[in-house]
Amino acid sequence: MSGLDPSHIMQVGMGFFASKTLLSAVELGLFTKLARQPMTGQEIAAALQLHPRAIPDFPDALVALKFLQRDGDGPQARYANTPDSAVFLDRDSPGYIGGILEMANARLYRFWGDLTEALRTGNPQNETRHSEEPMFATLYADPARLEQFMNAMSGISAGNFKLFAAAFDFSKYTTLCDVGGATGQLSCMVAAAHPHMRCTSFDLPKVVPIATRRIEQAGLSDRVTAIGGDFFADPLPRADIITMGMILHDWNLEKKKALIRKAYDALPPGGAFVVIEALIDDARRENAFGLMMSLNMLIEFGDAFDYSGADFEDWCREAGFRAFEIIPLTGPSSAAIAYK
Repeated sequence: MSGLDPSHIMQVGMGFFASKTLLSAVELGLFTKLARQPMTGQEIAAALQLHPRAIPDFPDALVALKFLQRDGDGPQARYANTPDSAVFLDRDSPGYIGGILEMANARLYRFWGDLTEALRTGNPQNETRHSEEPMFATLYADPARLEQFMNAMSGISAGNFKLFAAAFDFSKYTTLCDVGGATGQLSCMVAAAHPHMRCTSFDLPKVVPIATRRIEQAGLSDRVTAIGGDFFADPLPRADIITMGMILHDWNLEKKKALIRKAYDALPPGGAFVVIEALIDDARRENAFGLMMSLNMLIEFGDAFDYSGADFEDWCREAGFRAFEIIPLTGPSSAAIAYK
């Protein structure tokens, strides 16, 4: 026992304490309220309609977790956002990434309670297990809710797409098609950074009006176009570069390989196929987020999974691609690139 310390075990084992504290703060809009002005604990309770018992434990826990800062002690102490919380957790901030946290709180948190069942059965543990309508079917049936969801999800991808637009050498290419392009975010970022590029955002027809509006707002309609289609049923639009951001991990191996073959067919010789994902490290020892995202794919879809750069290279070689590279992006994410 000498020298051994159980603190890491306890920190991870009880990590849901911290997770749910943050997720509830996002759900309640605490960081958005504090963006307007610092507040005392009593003012926070009034603004968020909290029971008095929540104060001071709730805001003080967020101070200890480094999501809030506090000026003073006792009932008159005033709470404020940290610089990171002000940028990333205020719903009115352009850098807001809370959309993914809102979804985690509303959906994934309860489904992860059934992880053991997923590990034993290999079956999804999402709405379908509870005889509810699958989230994405509900979303696509309601255009307003679909747009709200896609705008919220854009925050989590913005950093990766911006870094990719800066790090990849676009000088040899003139056209790009982003498959599963959602709001057209990646296409717009590439077009804005590289005036010679013409980009296409390819997604289901119901998404096209949302993407078109966002493209017009960016002032890029002359070089970015949104096209509707089904990437399994239809050929992919031809382009020098085919990108897929957080798309390939949603599918089983058979469908992953089908999408890779479609990308190969849509590219000219020398073209590039790019996937942006939380790639698992080849040794499967370091990228805990990527590995847990793969468990999340089990919970969501059953046979879907995340993968390593080496996995991607093997599948792409099988399809005919000849050269490969990895570009690290933000945090656990990377761009894996296969050249035809």
